[in-house]
Amino acid sequence: MRIAPSILSADFAALADDIARVEAAGADLLHVDVMDGHFVPNLTIGPPVIESIRKRTRLPLDVHLMIEQPERSIETYVKAGADLVTVHVEVSPHLHRTLNQIREAGARAGAALNPSSLPAALEYVLDELDLILVMSVNPGFGGQAFIPSAYQKLRQLRAMRGTRRIQLSVDGGVGRANAAPLAEAGADILVAGSFIFTAADPAQAVRELRSASEVAK
Repeated sequence: MRIAPSILSADFAALADDIARVEAAGADLLHVDVMDGHFVPNLTIGPPVIESIRKRTRLPLDVHLMIEQPERSIETYVKAGADLVTVHVEVSPHLHRTLNQIREAGARAGAALNPSSLPAALEYVLDELDLILVMSVNPGFGGQAFIPSAYQKLRQLRAMRGTRRIQLSVDGGVGRANAAPLAEAGADILVAGSFIFTAADPAQAVRELRSASEVAK
C-alpha cells in the first residue's frame, strides 16, 4: 500500500514543514489538488506553488487536475514538477489524446472518476493509463464523508485492468476505519488529507494509515 498525503488539508502557511513531516514518516508521494472554481466549487493552487513544492521534497508529485480543459495546461504542470498528472473523464471528451499528451510531456498519466461516473468510461483507454483515481467524495472540498459505493467501483476496476500495471488510487474520506476494506477492494494508493494533516501528529497518522491498510494485504 502506498500512502499519498493530500496537501489540500495541510497548513499552507507552513507547507514545507508539513511536507517534511510526512516525508520523514514514509509517505510515498504527495497528492496535489488543483481546482479552478469552475469544474469544482473551489479554487486552490497552480504551477508556481507546485514548482516551489518540487524544490522542497524528493517525493513524487501526484497532481490531480480538477479543472476544465486540462489539455491546455498539461505541459505547464509537468514543467512545474508533476510526476503524475490525473485528469477527470467528465471534462476530457478526447481522453485518449489527453492521456497521450501527458505521457509525451514526460509524466505518468491518470484518469479520475467522480462518484457518479462509471468505470466503463475508461474501458477503451486502459492501455494508456498508469493510474485510475476513484473519488470517494464529490470533489471540491476536504473533510467530506466517505461514499461507500467506492468499494464496488474499485472491485470493478480491479477486474477491468487485468494484468495491466495500472495503480488504483482512492481519494476522499480516507482514514483508519476504511483503510483495510479499501485495500481488500483493490486500492493500491490511499490519498488522505484531513486524517493526516488535522492529526496532532501527521507523521504518526501516516504510519497508522499504512498499518491499518496492510492488515488486509
